Amino acid sequence: MNILVTGANGQLGNEMRNLALKSGHNFIFSDITEPDGLSTLVLDITDKDMILDAVRKYEIGCIVNCAAYTNVDKAEEQEELAFRLNASAVGNLAQAAYVTGALLVHISTDYVFGGDACLPYRETDRTNPTGAYGRTKLAGEKAVEESGCRYIIIRTAWLYSPYGNNFVKTMLRLTSERDSLNVVFDQVGTPTCAADLAYAVFDIIENGKAAGNEGIYHFSNEGVCSWYDFTKVIAELSGNTACKITPCHSSEFPSKVKRPSFSVLDKTKYKNTFGMEVPYWTESLRKCIEKIKSAE
Repeated sequence: MNILVTGANGQLGNEMRNLALKSGHNFIFSDITEPDGLSTLVLDITDKDMILDAVRKYEIGCIVNCAAYTNVDKAEEQEELAFRLNASAVGNLAQAAYVTGALLVHISTDYVFGGDACLPYRETDRTNPTGAYGRTKLAGEKAVEESGCRYIIIRTAWLYSPYGNNFVKTMLRLTSERDSLNVVFDQVGTPTCAADLAYAVFDIIENGKAAGNEGIYHFSNEGVCSWYDFTKVIAELSGNTACKITPCHSSEFPSKVKRPSFSVLDKTKYKNTFGMEVPYWTESLRKCIEKIKSAE
């Protein structure tokens, strides 16, 4: 089967590149630009005709959409652009999948919820995004559901990896440069290693688990922590313990958007449906930090 991965230059896309080397399927990686040394099909997912032509030309049996507008703060000022990437473009992929009979695996976010719960969010819980990013991602989900295509939507949260810019890499730098650091403790969730999310997607595709199991799923690593706890463990695992890390309130860091105070996702449906164990967040973080340090 030919598999098209969009957003291949991002965190999840790069992890999918690593896994593709182990696959019996043929992966075609696409993005808006082609990085040096990486075979990449230049594809604009906001162009409906270009998407459909590519899916037909390469006889794509599965589309994995890793592309998204993810800058939560800037989305408040650029909601039209965020909508084009997170909703309209997703609709283009879904329509191409519907017309050709391909499966669409689409990545969504915890931001579709309001973040005011006290129990882990289930797939059936009411959505209530509080900002432009969440609104546009929810619109993308609805575009997939309304397209009539076969789909798997996976909501995730707090994604990090050795690639691109993310919280782990930022905290590795700051805890090595500064004597002290204030980090919010009143926002709680679960860090998700992009390598684990990529494997969750890869397993579904590689082992043909999507058939009869179409729908929405939640995936993150196991466990719960605050951004403060997350930073403390990053510092400990990296050896940057000289930096004093102090908990603070999110109100001390004014933002254009209300970030979820609680974004823990219930993974029961994913685990029961696909028969997979999910790694605990600290173990996955340790492996990621080791990989980052080995590349320095």
